[in-house]
Amino acid sequence: MTTPERAFETTIRWPLRLTWAGLIAERATHAFWPLWSVAMVCLALPMLGLHQSMAVELVWTAVIVTAVALILTGGYGLRAFHWPRRAEAMARLDATLAGRPLQAVHDAQAIGNDDPASRALWQAHQARMAARLSEARAVPPDLKVSRRDPFALRYVALMGIAVGIFFGSLDRMGGVPVLGPDGAALAAGPSWEGWIEPPGYTGLPVLYLPDQTDDELGIPQGSRIILRFYGEIGRLTLAETVSGRSSEVPPASDPEQQFTVAQEGRLEINGAGGRSWDVALVPDAAPSVALTGPSETSFDGRMSLPYRAEDDYGVVSGQAHIDLDIAALDRRFGLALDPEPRALIERDLTLPITGSRADFTENLIDDFSQHPWANLPVSIRLQVTDAAGQTGLAPPVTMALPGRRFFDPLAAAVIEQRRDLMWNRDNATRVAQVLRAVSWKPEDRLFRSEATYLQFRVILRRLEGFANAGISAQQRDEIAQALWDLAVQLEDGDIDDARERMQQAQERLNEAMKRGASESEIAELMQELRDATQDYMRQLSRQAQQQQSEDFDSAENQQSMQMDMNDLQRMMDRIQELMEQGRMAEAQQALEELQQLMENMRVTQGGEGQPSPGQQAMDNLAETLRDQQGLSDQAFRDLQEQFNPGVNQGQSQNNQGRSGGEGQGQSHDGQGGEGNGQQGETGQPGEQSLAERQNNLRNELNRQRGNLPGEDTQAGQAARDALEQADRAMRGAEEALRQDDLAGAIDQQAEAMNALREGIRNLGEAMAEAEQERQGGQGQAQGNARSAERDPLGRSPGSGGALGGDQNLLQGEDVYRRARELLDEIRRRSGEGVRSREELDYLKRLLERF
Repeated sequence: MTTPERAFETTIRWPLRLTWAGLIAERATHAFWPLWSVAMVCLALPMLGLHQSMAVELVWTAVIVTAVALILTGGYGLRAFHWPRRAEAMARLDATLAGRPLQAVHDAQAIGNDDPASRALWQAHQARMAARLSEARAVPPDLKVSRRDPFALRYVALMGIAVGIFFGSLDRMGGVPVLGPDGAALAAGPSWEGWIEPPGYTGLPVLYLPDQTDDELGIPQGSRIILRFYGEIGRLTLAETVSGRSSEVPPASDPEQQFTVAQEGRLEINGAGGRSWDVALVPDAAPSVALTGPSETSFDGRMSLPYRAEDDYGVVSGQAHIDLDIAALDRRFGLALDPEPRALIERDLTLPITGSRADFTENLIDDFSQHPWANLPVSIRLQVTDAAGQTGLAPPVTMALPGRRFFDPLAAAVIEQRRDLMWNRDNATRVAQVLRAVSWKPEDRLFRSEATYLQFRVILRRLEGFANAGISAQQRDEIAQALWDLAVQLEDGDIDDARERMQQAQERLNEAMKRGASESEIAELMQELRDATQDYMRQLSRQAQQQQSEDFDSAENQQSMQMDMNDLQRMMDRIQELMEQGRMAEAQQALEELQQLMENMRVTQGGEGQPSPGQQAMDNLAETLRDQQGLSDQAFRDLQEQFNPGVNQGQSQNNQGRSGGEGQGQSHDGQGGEGNGQQGETGQPGEQSLAERQNNLRNELNRQRGNLPGEDTQAGQAARDALEQADRAMRGAEEALRQDDLAGAIDQQAEAMNALREGIRNLGEAMAEAEQERQGGQGQAQGNARSAERDPLGRSPGSGGALGGDQNLLQGEDVYRRARELLDEIRRRSGEGVRSREELDYLKRLLERF
């Protein structure tokens, strides 16, 4: 009888071997399918001859990538493959048979070995299991890798190798080109050309590379290098380390190469006639900026802060950052609370329109008088930027933010409370209390007029109302603007009022000396005269500074005014000295001389002679425009009253027009009194309605139209047309007022004011043309003399016979735009190579100058 072990050896030998071999194939397939796929692709591409149509660099790059891919996939396969053992093959085969006979044949009886019946039963079981071994068949391997290759890349590789076999050839796999030139010279002509283009903002010329004999090149950062290779492709190649490129690098044999210099390195052209250079970067220095002096403040609070900026190639922009220096602030009274958050002040720095921006001095000019930080310590930091994006910072400077100074005590108090209100809205109640205390039983000279006092009281009542209900940001800004307007009005006043107060002080002092007043009274009146005179001179000085831009002799006027003020002070000191010595007659005579000097100064400031007819016509039209503005303001307030009764009650509105204000004391029509929101329409006894006043104003305009000069000029005719349009608009406004259509009347009045402004402008042009014609025909002899002094370009000489005229060649609002256009045109022409050498040299000198 055959034992189970012998039956095992004879029956399942080949099924077990085949199952074992299938297990090896299965594991090899799962581990090495990426390697086979890459290998098939690497064979398919050369068989199709794709490498023959590719650049040399790409071919060798593909070879390197392929080798790396084969190494990686091979390493992955070796790591993933495990050699199967015989027991693993036997277990797979046994799993396919019923009752696992392979395992049963090799099992041993665990119990009952001493019992013959039990041993016989076990032997019968093993014999039955051994008989089943005849049913064993080899187990097929599982070669599916779909779970490991969900995109079926193996089939793509298989298809590639199939296409290569059917449509390609193994002969094409040879002939991979050799990387690098063979050293053959080109047939004829230059083998290569190259240019170095510095950044445009540097202003440096373009360099021709074949002309550069030095082995070292200094190139500004950001320069662009352009190379062109001629002849057979591949004979010349480029090798460079100055661009710092790591991606999208073109082939070294491309006929045209372009790249930007970003770092130091080496530039090589390999091949016949090639060259090499060591490239060094010319550093682009960061710009610098610094203040060059203290700030200057004009009478109206305009700041002028001088600074100097430098850069090797030129500054393109700059900013000033101003922040509150709260550490240096005296935190008392209204500033004791924490300030409300405010953004720092940013202003663009002024840059030269023409000329070089490499080194220049300019002024930061701005008016911060109404800013909450005015006259408080701030930190000013200047910053400039060049074309390369580099920035230069100036050390921060701590100073008081320049703003307008108020010398009138009441105006200064109002401005201080306005500052506290803008500092924190919680100061509103305190500000109202201080203002009420200031205005409690005011002295005679505290307020200049009843109008300013009423304006002060209206602002105070509104502030108290807002403070009780919780003041908002919009209400705070509204009150702050009203306080500013009031302070300016209190400080500036009116020059006529100042002259009248000075004359009254002179008369009272003269009377006191005549009647023999006491020394204390005379001293008081003398001090009053000094104060009034200083106020009047300050008004004259402010008026002269306001006209400085229109008066060519403003410097002489200021010097003359300073001399007059010194004379006045000396004369008043002399008068006081004479009075203290009891020499009243001499003091009265000196006072009369003082009055005469002030009268002469008044004549000097007012000008000589009577105004021309054209000037008188312009003044009349300006007066008509102010009257129309006043009527429009009154119509607007009446319209407000219709929709919100009582909204204008008791408000002064700080009227700046004519015949339309409220609460301004004496009205422009000579009628005094309080504002009344409906007075223009309903009227009070003796008053005219708005429609009647509009009609009177239109009649006055028609009278002025008949007296306009310049009828035979184009500008004069344009002025007449504009005034005719204003007449039609006034007629429409009158009809709308009679129909109680206030909204329509306001629209018509706005159109009339625009037409009046246009007419005034045209009339000014007509007067200018007439003045030029008058100056041009002042006599043949004078004209010949002047023409003899002109230069070859027809320009008059400057002052003292200096070269160049005194007149401005560029005038008007477009001066900067025109200067920029001229500079661009010069640059465009200087870049045209077809122009003559002399013209190009001239254009170059212009660019260097401007």
